[in-house]
Order: sequence, then C-alpha cells, then structure tokens
Amino acid sequence: MAPDMGIADRAMETARGLAPGPSGQRLDVHRPAGATAAIPTVLLWHGIGPDERDVLEPLARTAAARGLLVLVPDWRSDAADGGRAHLLESLAFVRKEAGGLGGDGESCVLAGWSAGAGSALGVALRPEIAGGWRPRAVVGVAGRYDLTARTTGTAPLADLAAGRDPGVPVHLVHGSRDAVLDAHHSRDLAEALRAAGHAVTLQEPETDHAGVIMTEYDPAADRCVPTTAEHALCAGRLVAGVLAEAAGGAA
Repeated sequence: MAPDMGIADRAMETARGLAPGPSGQRLDVHRPAGATAAIPTVLLWHGIGPDERDVLEPLARTAAARGLLVLVPDWRSDAADGGRAHLLESLAFVRKEAGGLGGDGESCVLAGWSAGAGSALGVALRPEIAGGWRPRAVVGVAGRYDLTARTTGTAPLADLAAGRDPGVPVHLVHGSRDAVLDAHHSRDLAEALRAAGHAVTLQEPETDHAGVIMTEYDPAADRCVPTTAEHALCAGRLVAGVLAEAAGGAA
C-alpha cells in the first residue's frame, strides 16, 4: 500500500481488485470510512502504462480524504483497441455500481492523468459513446489533447475545432516542469475552450509529470512510485482539491 502522502487525519477504506466487467481488468475503490450518505464520486483513469491503477493510489487516497468516493481502474493501452473497451467498461461499472459503494455514478467527475486525461475529455465531447451521458465535470491532469483519445478515436482539440461542446466544466492541472508532456498542451486546450466560450480552469503547480500525481519515475521499475518530495505532495494536494471542487465536495 502506498503511504498516506499528507492525507488528512481521517479513517479511510480501500477495496482493491474489484472486477468492473468481463474483461478481467481490476478496479480499486478509495473512500472515507463511515460515510452515511451518498458522497461525490470520481472515476480516475491512469496513463499509458498498462494496468497502473496503483500508480494513482497516493492521489486517489488524498482525494478520498476530502470526502470523495474515488474509483481507479486498470486499462491496457496495448490492447487491440488501444484500451477503449476497458475504459468504457469501467465507466459503465461506475455509473451502475457507485451507488452501492456509497457514491453517485450518474453525477460523477471523470478525470484522467496523462493519456487518461484526453480519454476523459473525449467522453464529454462525444457523449454518444456513453449513451448520451456526460460527467458532472472533467479534470485533466498533465494531458495532451491533440492526439487521438483512447475512448473516442478522435482528438479532443479536433472535436472542439469541429464545433463539439464538452457541455460541462473542464479543469486542467499541469506541472510547469513537465518534461514528458509540456504544459503548453494544457494551455492550448484551455485557450481553445475559452475561445469557444466553454468553462475551463488551468493551474500549473511547480512540479513534473510524475510529481503532479504525488509520484516520481523509477527507471529501475520503469514506472512511477510514491514520493515524499514536497513539490509532489503540494501538487497532489492541489489536484485533490480540484477534484473535490469539481465533484461538489470539500475543496
């Protein structure tokens, strides 16, 4: 289990390894213990590394400590369809099952980091892929939006240029020192959204691609791992606050 990474002093519950559908992928649930009413819900997608839901655990637990139900599924970018079926399977699971887990799946925030960010925005821009459903808001963390979204097969910026409307607020966070995906990718999206009259916020904490989710890249493991670096902890708390505000929880 990842360390708490500055999580507020409150009891937490984590359920690992739920099966969201027949694909065999797994999903973790993070929530405050003892919640007696439906709490704001976030579906959080990891980046391009296959089956890396554990990478997002520090951020997910920090967000859950703010009173959120946070669900983090695995998905595989190396699947034949680029991960589309896995992502949409997890979305269908959350919409159907979040109520039984203490949340509200029909009014959840859809969020993603790196490749997960464009995938999340794609759902809002093309709600027909989810039966016309849109999330309460989209939160994109360290994303790139000129590339094809794994959920839709089209680039979010191209969809915006074609006149598509996300229909919900979009909140962006991107590390100012990101050397993997430069922060201009989020700036370009924010500019395009504003130009089209859509609601958007953008924050750029002083951290890098891994730090924005409270991790650091470990070359030996070839994956991001939890860190205690202050720049990463501060950035992760900022992202958790954005998720909470977007979900209508405690910012």
